[in-house]
Amino acid sequence: MKTVRVLEPGKVQVETADVPEVKQGEALLKVLYGGICGSDLSSYRGVFSYFSYPRTPGHEFSAEIIKIGPNGRGLKAGMIVTANPYFNCGHCYSCEHGLINACMDNQTMGVQREGAFSEYIAMPVSRIIDGRGLSPKKLTLIEPFCIGYHGIQRAGVRRGDNVLVVGAGTIGVLAAMSAKQQGAAVYITDVSQSKLDYAMTRGLDGCFLNSTPESFRQHVKDTTAGNGFDVTVECVGLPSTFQNSLDAACFGGRVIVVGVGKHNIDLDFTVIQKKELNIFGSRNALTSDFEELIDFVKAHDLELEEMITAVYPVDQAAEAFAALDRNAANILKVLIEF
Repeated sequence: MKTVRVLEPGKVQVETADVPEVKQGEALLKVLYGGICGSDLSSYRGVFSYFSYPRTPGHEFSAEIIKIGPNGRGLKAGMIVTANPYFNCGHCYSCEHGLINACMDNQTMGVQREGAFSEYIAMPVSRIIDGRGLSPKKLTLIEPFCIGYHGIQRAGVRRGDNVLVVGAGTIGVLAAMSAKQQGAAVYITDVSQSKLDYAMTRGLDGCFLNSTPESFRQHVKDTTAGNGFDVTVECVGLPSTFQNSLDAACFGGRVIVVGVGKHNIDLDFTVIQKKELNIFGSRNALTSDFEELIDFVKAHDLELEEMITAVYPVDQAAEAFAALDRNAANILKVLIEF
């Protein structure tokens, strides 16, 4: 089979490997599409904290079940599925307290362990999630949808909240859609006008360009009558955007940190005490998040495929990563077709 490997920063190669053997409790999946996410791009650039080389990337994917044994979950050969890609140890302090998405020894596919960017993968049956009739392309976008959705659930976003999402990449747009799903008024900001233009097609309440710190503060003041936002959602992973999120939150507000960065921040932390802010870290997602979003996308027939900028065949995986690297400011989602 063909498998995609990130050998070192800036170097992607398609190699030949053996089809994996299926162990007890696993199923053999034929991968259909894989999405290159922000963490994959950061791994390609050599700036992702959790990644080690060489590695097969990828944790956003759809697949067809090729081989599976008897199971109590109704999963059968031929079904189109996705999977929960965050492997937890099951016995650390976090796992014992039910925080399996924040396992102290978390191993996410394509980051701390081999990923999904291969023609075939073996997957524990317990992690496979029925796609319930969603198209393979749409199903590939469920995992990034879950990332923002999980954070929105963590902070208890509700009707009547004014929410600002900082960062209009794929995760940011999907986080904004998740907040709208809860009935909130949702605004989004980014340094890219083209990304903001797309975000506004998703039914959001407003947007503004984050061009300078001064203009950012003025936009926040104008949008909220000087009060600040009830909830801010950081979806970039930079010190400046984390600071933006703190500054834009109202007194007693909630700040959700979704973005993953590698840089330290020189922080005037007194703002946290002064505003009595509630800060929520949000890591990965739960299987229940996947299931709830699949049902929601199906029930509302959401056109998630509109977020897909380009699809590359697996033989052109290196070109796919390079294109995203060059044009990340204007591209939302790139898929690799297997």
